[in-house]
Amino acid sequence: MKVIIFAGGWGSRLGQRTNLIPKPMVNIGDKPILWHIMKIYSYYGYNDFIILLGVKGEIIKNYFVNYDLLNNNLTIDLSNNAIKFHKNSERPNWKITLIDTGLNTLKGGRLKRAEKFITDKNNMLTYGDGLADINIPELIKFHESHGKILTITGVHPPSRFGELVEEQNKLISFEEKPQTSKGLINGGFMVFNKKLLDYLTDDEDCDFEHGPLIELTKDNEVMVYKHKGLWNCLDNERDYVYLNKLWKENKAFWRIWEK
Repeated sequence: MKVIIFAGGWGSRLGQRTNLIPKPMVNIGDKPILWHIMKIYSYYGYNDFIILLGVKGEIIKNYFVNYDLLNNNLTIDLSNNAIKFHKNSERPNWKITLIDTGLNTLKGGRLKRAEKFITDKNNMLTYGDGLADINIPELIKFHESHGKILTITGVHPPSRFGELVEEQNKLISFEEKPQTSKGLINGGFMVFNKKLLDYLTDDEDCDFEHGPLIELTKDNEVMVYKHKGLWNCLDNERDYVYLNKLWKENKAFWRIWEK
């Protein structure tokens, strides 16, 4: 089963952080958020990735082509151009297919343009900016249980403000950015049957959420896996500061590979 990752958008809400690099390459700690997302899947044994490129896609290509160079110390012998890598960083067991899907192509068109690489009956799909402590095998088990085309993961979005808990006007506790209990949003971490591709075109203006997802819903082909754990996305500067703070303090809820 392949893992497909949307990584082609502009990421404009992150301001200057995406002036030179695409959003999936913005670092959490010393690694791009794209690496963190892939580590979640890899922890559960899913190591075959398709990354849908667009804006500044060459930077993502260069990162993986030069993975050893960027993640290890090395010695260069200029007399013969020999390079010796001192393996201070693990080398993931990842197979990565990197596909240019157009600079301004919307998500549906990006996915359709990768169709010839999507050879499995069921595949996983997510965004290049979302993190969760999600149990991938349970998600897949849920998808296979209902037989519909698409499973999306419903998550409780984090509050944009701290939550005050009070009794009779007395402050009992203050929680910074808790997960709200009201409503669900699409948190990525989707599973789909290849029939989904029949709802898409390779046109630049073929979206995913606005159009195909609505049609799939009308056809009763979408189910929601309710993730009860934690989730957050890298949407703006506040998220960047928050996620890096969690990583630095060893409180990163998505760091399941070390728990």
